[in-house]
Amino acid sequence: MDITKFTAIELAEKIKSKEFTAREVTEASLALIDAKDNEIGAFLSIDREGALAAAAEIDRKISAGEDAGVLGGVPVAVKDNICIEDMTTTCASKMLENYRPPYSAHVVDKLRAAGAVIIGKTNLDEFAMGSSTENSALKKTANPRNTAYVPGGSSGGSAAAVAAGFVPLALGSDTGGSIRQPASYCGVVGMKPTYGVVSRYGLVAFGSSLDQIGPFARNTKDAALLLDVIAGPDQRDSNCAPEKLTGLNELNDIDYSGLKIGLPKEYFETEGLDSQVRQKVEAAIEKFKTAGAEIREIHLPMIKYAVPTYYIVATAEASSNLSRFDGAHYGHRCGDATDIIDMFSRSREEGFGEEVKRRIMLGTYVLSAGYYDAYYLRALKVRTKIADDFANAFKEVDIIAAPVAPSTAFKTGEKTNDPLAMYLSDIYTISVNLAGLPGISLPCGEADNGMPVGLQLISAMNQDAKLLAVSAGFEELG
Repeated sequence: MDITKFTAIELAEKIKSKEFTAREVTEASLALIDAKDNEIGAFLSIDREGALAAAAEIDRKISAGEDAGVLGGVPVAVKDNICIEDMTTTCASKMLENYRPPYSAHVVDKLRAAGAVIIGKTNLDEFAMGSSTENSALKKTANPRNTAYVPGGSSGGSAAAVAAGFVPLALGSDTGGSIRQPASYCGVVGMKPTYGVVSRYGLVAFGSSLDQIGPFARNTKDAALLLDVIAGPDQRDSNCAPEKLTGLNELNDIDYSGLKIGLPKEYFETEGLDSQVRQKVEAAIEKFKTAGAEIREIHLPMIKYAVPTYYIVATAEASSNLSRFDGAHYGHRCGDATDIIDMFSRSREEGFGEEVKRRIMLGTYVLSAGYYDAYYLRALKVRTKIADDFANAFKEVDIIAAPVAPSTAFKTGEKTNDPLAMYLSDIYTISVNLAGLPGISLPCGEADNGMPVGLQLISAMNQDAKLLAVSAGFEELG
């Protein structure tokens, strides 16, 4: 019996009933990582000792008749831009290659309180900036479906860890699609919650008004369980909602006869949309229609400005957030500096990779005198218009359905020298972050090359429970 094949819910039940011990489950996960991660490269670090100690504590609690938590003994991976006390948190950058935070992120505390066993930290595009996990300064990650292809990004390591069976659950962060796009590329479920549903305390910031931590899993039920564990208020994050959303893990049955699903015309008329991706997404939507849902065409006229708007807002926030990494306050410090300016410039030159530098420079430019009004303030106004388009659409429909990405996973190295083509990988996801909405990616088929295609479902703000219920319903439609 292969323990790594079970879902998180199944594992928690079997550990609680003593069919497996938490140690057996943890050892099975570690053994599979030892055997196969040299080929995939999902993990940057493994906390073998800490994981086994956590598993032993779960087994003790169960033997003593104590509550081991809803995730008691379940292995979980964490993206390496989420802080865990006394474990390296590198953000896949030379700038933080040896950083060991003195505290843990809010979501990590919630995981441990629920009995999860944290296996290790996963690879990502440096400081979460990228769409392929090729921008990591420490290693490249391959797609478990076909190692010649990228796993997507920036949370490619977490998506790959779940797709490879190393862990049933993982955490990622989504700034412009960094959970949903790799979930689509790797054929797993990945969700970006409503902005503020999950605390960002302990998440190394990229774009503070866009970043949101969310779950990866093999199915919606597991994703809902993990989101329910990590969601909730946190006074240390001023943007975190003061009350926890209810019903996240209930997955109420859907009355398809009353469900209205909107298809944004602008998403399906994009020039770069691959015909096979379109075919699989439309076939998935047809399942909803066959079940009784009403399918409506909707319009999001401002969506055509989403890409430039995102790359102004996100890079501006990145420029501000990453200014602290200068060799004096935080991060890598160069040797033999002649003065403080030389230390700042050389430390940043040595510590940051090309993509991070590119985004810092763009963000600094749009925030500079003479360009702030012309670019940044105008982008904020367009962002509001994009959010208004979604709000108007949700007056007519319950859920919006669309592709996750214009294509399936591309081959490693295929877009490395074309940043604009790489940026367009997120063309269908970034608007959700700009509007602060919840979105989920779930597998809906495969292209002729065997690579997965993802269906993106989007709901109105704070309707995460409804989104999860519709997603679970889609999986049950077969």
